[in-house]
Amino acid sequence: MLVSAMPYASDSDSNWQSRSYWIGAAVLLHGAALAWVSGTAQPTPIEPPQVLSVALLAPAPEPAAKPLPPPPKPQPVVKQQTPAPRPTKSEPAPAPTPASITTAAPPPPAPAAAAPASAAPAPVVEARFDADYLQNPRPIYPPAARRMGEQGKVWLRAHVLPNGNTDNVELKQTSGSPRLDSAALEAVKRWRFVPARQGGEAVSSWVVIPISFSLES
Repeated sequence: MLVSAMPYASDSDSNWQSRSYWIGAAVLLHGAALAWVSGTAQPTPIEPPQVLSVALLAPAPEPAAKPLPPPPKPQPVVKQQTPAPRPTKSEPAPAPTPASITTAAPPPPAPAAAAPASAAPAPVVEARFDADYLQNPRPIYPPAARRMGEQGKVWLRAHVLPNGNTDNVELKQTSGSPRLDSAALEAVKRWRFVPARQGGEAVSSWVVIPISFSLES
């Protein structure tokens, strides 16, 4: 008799197969449960945001002002005629008596204010030309004037400097002879003088010099 050889199944193989069976069954059950839940569950509806509408109200119009009543018409003024006054006779007013006019004497003038006293200037000692020590020569009698009988007095005016010299000699009064006048001027221009003094100091001054021409001299 022939005996065929059969594969031998161990206990470990049988246990693995049973575990595989139960794992597959569990997976199928979980899959079916998930499918049922996903089919029956309703999605939560999303509510749209609420829109707030704001209406701007215009301010209420102010009540129209009531028109003012027209002013009352002025009443016409009735002028009352007053009777004209009767003319009355007026007596002439007496003529005014002339008032006596009195002239008041003018007040006496106020006394003039006294001028402040000032120191009087020192007196001036006039210049001299006739001192002996000056030795001023007499003018030369012009021969032509002597022959023609001319004579007279010449008045000269000399300006004397503080140093005793003169810088200007003028003819103050003529003798009547141009020759005698010219001779006197030429002589005095070379004279020396004692200068005038004021307060002890020599000052400039004018001096008058008479010069006589005589045929008897």
